This record gives sequence, structure tokens and C-alpha cells, in this order.
Amino acid sequence: MLKGVVHKYGANVDTDAIIPARYLNVSAPDELAKHCMEDIDLEFVKKVKPGDIIVATSNFGCGSSREHAPIAIKAAGVSAVVAGTFARIFFRNAINIGLPLLESQEAVDATEAGDELEIDLEAGTVRNVNKNLVFKAKPYPDFMSQIIQSGGLIEYTKHRISKGVVQ
Repeated sequence: MLKGVVHKYGANVDTDAIIPARYLNVSAPDELAKHCMEDIDLEFVKKVKPGDIIVATSNFGCGSSREHAPIAIKAAGVSAVVAGTFARIFFRNAINIGLPLLESQEAVDATEAGDELEIDLEAGTVRNVNKNLVFKAKPYPDFMSQIIQSGGLIEYTKHRISKGVVQ
């Protein structure tokens, strides 16, 4: 169960807004986190607390294929992102590092900045604690759930290799 306060954004938040290109020479997650969302929300890194949740209307993570964007979000302490839709490459990059993304336009529409959400990844539900509303998110295929539960593709692969599963 994930639980956190909402930081809400609009449509088409691109990877350059998530982590500006001027920081792409940085690879350390903790350094990327210091600049997460700074071009659209200067206060984000001051406000975000471990476990908080980003909510965005649609097409979150559009733009370039930079892996830095989901890394910066996760390193900033965000436990999940909920949006109506995600850019496909951002979606895959986030899953690869173990950052849960949930698609639920209904949850987005009923959520405001400052609301508290509870997310049950196994059940695929998003609960707005403030409004006592529960929404269903699109479920992950089993292998994607396993990648997220493992903490990302690298840890998932290490685990499979250690068990002798190499397919």
C-alpha cells in the first residue's frame, strides 16, 4: 500500500519539465532529485515528502526518452504517479526503475493538490482519502508487477538469474 500527498500537474508534462536538459550531465539519483520539476514548480523539491504522489491530467512524461526523468521523480521520494495517460517511453522507463505508474482518468479528475491518496498496486485501486472515493486503475501484466515489486528491471533480472530462470 502506497500513501502520500498529491502534487498535481496538468497535461503534457514533458521530460524536460521533469528534469531540465541542463542537468543531463548528472547521473546520481540524489543530485537529479534536487532539480526534479523545478522548471514548472520551483517549490516541488521543498514540498515533496517521501511517499508523496504526483497526479497529472494526461500525456505525462512526453518528449525525449531520457531515463533521468523517472529516476529524478523516484529519487525525490515520490512513490507513484497517477495520470490519465503516459507517454509510452516514459512509462517503460519508469517501470524499468520500479516507479509505479497508474492510469485512471477518474482518479485524476477527482483529485486536487494536497489530497491524500492510498494506492493498492495489487488490487489496482487509487483511494482519495480526503473524499473517500475509490477508483480502479488499469492493471499491469504479471511480469510488469514483478518488475515493480523487485524495485526495477535490474533487480528483477538479478533475482531471476539467482533462481536459475534465464528466459
